[in-house]
Amino acid sequence: MPLEGLNPYHLQVGSFVLINAILAVSIYVTLSTGQLSLGNAGFMSIGAYTAALLSTQHQVPIPVGILAGSLLAGVAGILVGIPSLRLSGVYLAIATLGFGEVLRAVLINWESLTGGAVGIAAIPQMGRVILAWGRDRGFSPESLGLQSNQFISLAVFLILLLCTVLTVAFFLRLSRSRVGRAYAAIRLDESAAESAGIPITYFKVLAFSQGALLSGFAGALFAPIALVHPAMGAEIITVAFVVVVIGGLGSFWGVVLAALLVGVVRGVTIHFVPAAGEASMYVLMFLVLLFRPRGLLGERIEKFE
Repeated sequence: MPLEGLNPYHLQVGSFVLINAILAVSIYVTLSTGQLSLGNAGFMSIGAYTAALLSTQHQVPIPVGILAGSLLAGVAGILVGIPSLRLSGVYLAIATLGFGEVLRAVLINWESLTGGAVGIAAIPQMGRVILAWGRDRGFSPESLGLQSNQFISLAVFLILLLCTVLTVAFFLRLSRSRVGRAYAAIRLDESAAESAGIPITYFKVLAFSQGALLSGFAGALFAPIALVHPAMGAEIITVAFVVVVIGGLGSFWGVVLAALLVGVVRGVTIHFVPAAGEASMYVLMFLVLLFRPRGLLGERIEKFE
């Protein structure tokens, strides 16, 4: 059958590419109002740890854990976003970066809850849970010509693909709405937007919380497919920021395209030269900035203060 040739490694690389795409969209949502936040790693960690703790300590179903982690990260985004409104530009970036570092220190030192620097292991794996659920109802991967590990990787990839499509659809719908037009007005000229009657404070906090919620969503999706540890957010969010730079700060589709490109380049490089995986990402960014300073599909007019 056609599915017999599926490579679990390729599907795993594809899964991480999709998580990077969701993270890149979360960063872009905040950037769409001109706010540069570096706190997405912290929000991702909140989502991941919430989902992991609920599933390991309270046996909460994975979908409920993902929902709870996303919502808690969104609430944290509101709490961080409100006091951050007095800041802009590099000051906002430093403040939100500080939030992420404080949270990481808490995760490392609160060992009784978070497992400290080791993190949380033995998290119920999404693909295995789906396989067990199917077997209980008489389903067998062999009926599709698949081995168990192939089915597990394929199931995770398809779920993440659906989540990514829904995330992209959400942002596209948002960008065409009254909220999206308000975001664009604030990004281009905050003073003019305020004089036009747009409530700046409301929309900035809304964008901050939406970006945090999406970051938490990505983290909560990451928890049931990998190990959750304090450095996880910083490692993954670095890739997402590189994706935003490569795609172009003013281009949503550039960000989505860059997420796919960076994921493929890193995956191929790690497969052949494992030690050069991270370096390949930065080489790609250097080449893009050399020949396309605004990114792959960057807009001509950009303003982030």
